[in-house]
Amino acid sequence: MSNYSIILGNLGNTRDRFLSSGYKDELPKETLIRQASEINGVTGVELVGTWDVTSENVEQVGEMLDKHGLKCVSIIPDHFAQKRWGRGTLSAKDEDIRKQALDYTFECVEMARTLGCKIINLWPGQDGYDYPLQSNFVRERRWLLENITKVAKATPDIRFSLEYKPKEPRNFSFMARASDTLLLAKETGLDNVGVTIDTGHAFVAGENVAEAVVILQEYGKKLFHMHFNDNYGSWDDDMIVGSVHFPWYVELFFWLKETGYEGWLSMDQYPYREDGQGALRESVEFLQMIESRLTPTVMEEIRELVTKGDAVASQRWLRHTFFK
Repeated sequence: MSNYSIILGNLGNTRDRFLSSGYKDELPKETLIRQASEINGVTGVELVGTWDVTSENVEQVGEMLDKHGLKCVSIIPDHFAQKRWGRGTLSAKDEDIRKQALDYTFECVEMARTLGCKIINLWPGQDGYDYPLQSNFVRERRWLLENITKVAKATPDIRFSLEYKPKEPRNFSFMARASDTLLLAKETGLDNVGVTIDTGHAFVAGENVAEAVVILQEYGKKLFHMHFNDNYGSWDDDMIVGSVHFPWYVELFFWLKETGYEGWLSMDQYPYREDGQGALRESVEFLQMIESRLTPTVMEEIRELVTKGDAVASQRWLRHTFFK
């Protein structure tokens, strides 16, 4: 079975713009870590900078992870939830803000090293624009490339995985889809820069996630990391995995296996009103169920289906294999 992890904050007090105080009570960090360890199959967590881990508490967090038998899968630098980043980070028009964002990224690298973590998951959510004639696309995209290249080149022992999302919090994000993020990763010329697919972000971008996997894997094995959730296609609702796109996840898992993806499968959800641990457990168990069904025989059946391209036969196969 694959390696499963969760983003630690998914277990905590999730907030939205309508209820800034959050829908739940605040829980101690160790309680969240313990809850993560209690989900069968979960052996790792992702930590968000400033939310979960800082230079001041990193050793304490490491001790708690060790106590509960969990690995730090990735650190996600907080390039999105501080006032200073409101107009951008690594591509901000303000040179001083760009420097602060780069320095902070290097700080996250040191935290990762302390925790024995090998991935920095970069989601510069504030890097983009909202209106026409607001962005100098050439300069700002170049700054983004230059800063990612600078930190990745200086730290070859860490993998930098670029997470794309078409919108939110900006109306247009510079890293919006799998293909343009792949171009950015390859333009660095560095082996330690790749891409994170968040399934919900891909759905909002109008992508078939399985095809996005193949594109990233076929053009240089650049799929470094996976985030899992679900939505209705118009917004990043971060719902329980498989609650909407059941058959798409079957195809996705087939191509993850077929292309030799060996990275983590990480849950990234916002169970605002649901029990957090329960929602994450359902997501993990859903994916484990699909994975367990993809035996060598079933993999060969799917190869034959996608080779023939008979939609009726494919739908019949799905019904007989997963719904009987």
